[in-house]
Amino acid sequence: MAAAWGGCSKPATTAQAGESAPTEVAVAPFSADSALANVGRQVAFGPRTGGSDAHAKCASWLADELRRHGADTVALQRAELNDFGEMINIRATFNPAARRRILLLSHWDSRPWADEDPDPANHAMPIDGANDGASGVGVLLEVARQLGLQHPEIGVDILFVDAEDSGTEGDDTSWARGAQYFAENLPYGAAEPTPAYAILLDMVGGRGAVFPRELFSEANARAVNSRVWDLAKKIGLGSRFIDATGGAINDDHLPLLRAGIPAIDIIESANPQTGSFNPTWHTLADNLDNIDPQTLGDVGKLITTLIYSEKQ
Repeated sequence: MAAAWGGCSKPATTAQAGESAPTEVAVAPFSADSALANVGRQVAFGPRTGGSDAHAKCASWLADELRRHGADTVALQRAELNDFGEMINIRATFNPAARRRILLLSHWDSRPWADEDPDPANHAMPIDGANDGASGVGVLLEVARQLGLQHPEIGVDILFVDAEDSGTEGDDTSWARGAQYFAENLPYGAAEPTPAYAILLDMVGGRGAVFPRELFSEANARAVNSRVWDLAKKIGLGSRFIDATGGAINDDHLPLLRAGIPAIDIIESANPQTGSFNPTWHTLADNLDNIDPQTLGDVGKLITTLIYSEKQ
């Protein structure tokens, strides 16, 4: 994603072990170890850049995993993009008969250039994208596994969008191209209701990550933001999901907002060290060694609890 605009409105804190236990909401199952394994499998393919062998193999694996976890349908949306090659969006549906649906998404491609690496010699090298890309996908694959084990009352779409991270600064339309394409070709209509809202997961595996309310989300889908952040507080994750407004991020939720779907972005954009993104952002250090299963687990636990607390 492009750089953040603006900063957090107050200092961030990190999640602490032993926070108050949930009192109002039963926390749904989620395996942080499974999510971490999902991240590792993606990284093992190599950088998932457009046109690469790793990109093709990872796309096939993602679709197979969604089917294995019990998705009712899995559809691949393909398009040729200039300077990228074949873009592949992957969408899975769970409980398609449900009239109330939500959409969960993350980008699965990785950045072709480590342009923020401290060593200029590395700037032309592709990154692993363990956090920036694979972390959100890893969480959602584990969410999919849980949905296969216990069917939710509502419908859930899981969408892995491509071609998010090949953008250039100063050209806002060069980012989130898979999400743009999806929003321009929405599959929803009379037979398949439009999701009530969407939640984007991006960079949700960093060590000590905290998540403020992203500014575009707050301005355009405040009710969804409040639902998520209020639930986080109820289940003891208030110091991970801080009640503060962060920067405005050019990310995959924006095309959905423009298409009329209330969409929010859960993204680490208030790192205590940088004031913005995780220090590994767009560097060669964005690798599996810098992924924290506790962060993955907290985000996943929140998402599964949200799903199973929803009613038709």
